[in-house]
Amino acid sequence: MTAAPVTVSTLRKMKTSSEKIAVLTAYDATFAHVLDDAGVEVILVGDSLGMVVQGRESTVSVSMDDMVYHTRAVAQGRKNSLLMADMPFMSYATVEDGLHNAARLMQEGGAHMVKLEGNANQVEIVARLTANGVPVCAHLGLRPQFVHKIGGYRVQGRDEQSARGLMSDAVALEAAGADLLLLECVPQNLAADITQRVSIPVIGIGAGVHCDGQVLVLHDLLGVTPGQRPRFSKDFLADGGSVYQAVVEYVQAVKEGTFPGPDHSFN
Repeated sequence: MTAAPVTVSTLRKMKTSSEKIAVLTAYDATFAHVLDDAGVEVILVGDSLGMVVQGRESTVSVSMDDMVYHTRAVAQGRKNSLLMADMPFMSYATVEDGLHNAARLMQEGGAHMVKLEGNANQVEIVARLTANGVPVCAHLGLRPQFVHKIGGYRVQGRDEQSARGLMSDAVALEAAGADLLLLECVPQNLAADITQRVSIPVIGIGAGVHCDGQVLVLHDLLGVTPGQRPRFSKDFLADGGSVYQAVVEYVQAVKEGTFPGPDHSFN
């Protein structure tokens, strides 16, 4: 990994040069150090911590205090990776709330970018955040914070109308100033079309190999998540070795385009 810290400009240059971006979650300083050392460009402090750290059934219960605490811990372990933190459920229900809570993640937690789930309805908050110097990643497709509204964890964008809606949302959020898009559980052909349409980097999870980068939950990558893991995940520790080596192999697989494969994608 380059000795220089990864920035938003770094990620844009990687998209332009067709260099894949490796993203992983972390929730503490020790794992942040491992990921940083292994060459992960972006470390995401995900509200997935509600499930894999706190043992909850969804991410909805995660609070701002939880996110600030874990973001601050990860900030102590990273050196070069860009640090992105999730805005938890209802923390950006109003523009004022979003501005206040994004400031907390950056000032108290040390985040370089915030991620929020939404669609074109979030154009105003994205525009206000970016106008105030906050880099934003917009999370489209399957949005775990909306799990109770949509009735479960389902692939999004399979029919023509919803596919057009996702494309429209992506374009609108880029225009509002989003620096990054994350597509979760989206058909791979649609994800490829969105990736080509927008000029900002697109990170996929269950969205096929044609995105500009990939993200996984660290616990899924290490095969330690209890119960059934998502189809789009892969256990990189299954063949033995160390945690560090598993992360290195993930980074290499993303860079080489061998992950995700057909078994980890949706049509």
